Amino acid sequence: MKGSLIILGFFIIGLIGGIYDVFPQWLLNEELTTYALFVLMFLVGVSIGSDKNAFYVLRKINVKVVLVPLVVVVGSILGTAIVSFLLDDIKVKEAMAVGAGFGYYSLSSIFISQISGKELGVIALLSNIFREIITLVAAPLLVRYFGKLAGIASGGATAMDTTLPIIVKFTGKEYGIVAIFSGIVLTILVPVLVTMILEVL
Repeated sequence: MKGSLIILGFFIIGLIGGIYDVFPQWLLNEELTTYALFVLMFLVGVSIGSDKNAFYVLRKINVKVVLVPLVVVVGSILGTAIVSFLLDDIKVKEAMAVGAGFGYYSLSSIFISQISGKELGVIALLSNIFREIITLVAAPLLVRYFGKLAGIASGGATAMDTTLPIIVKFTGKEYGIVAIFSGIVLTILVPVLVTMILEVL
């Protein structure tokens, strides 16, 4: 949770600084976001590729466990599509793209900002940060009332890292493998699905 609050804090500092024009002009260069995206994608690849445990999990995984990230994908995108009908200013595909962030706020918000503008990027950033925070805070209740897979589904892409300890604590170590597998799959799918939803649909 501390990491999420730090990210949110930096976002607020940047927002206030931008409003009061306290930062140098070169920081407003659009190319910086593109370069940051390249670096982020590289680091994600390095992170997944160097995690030997991740590949061990993939070898040992039960076929039925593949359904976990699949259900998270369908539930997240379908849920945000339904919510979009209650919101006047957000199109269905924009809401679906936000949902396709699966809690991976840094990557999804950059992609969405570049394709659909900074306003939707901010919405994606905040909603996906809140998804992670809700998982960290409400995991015990989610597991108690909705079953042991609920915490993994709520965590989305973060189930492989930041929310993994809390998921394991309330579901057991055997579900840690499921969480890591689901998180890896969703992390890989974020840039693919976000781009497809916004540019193809």
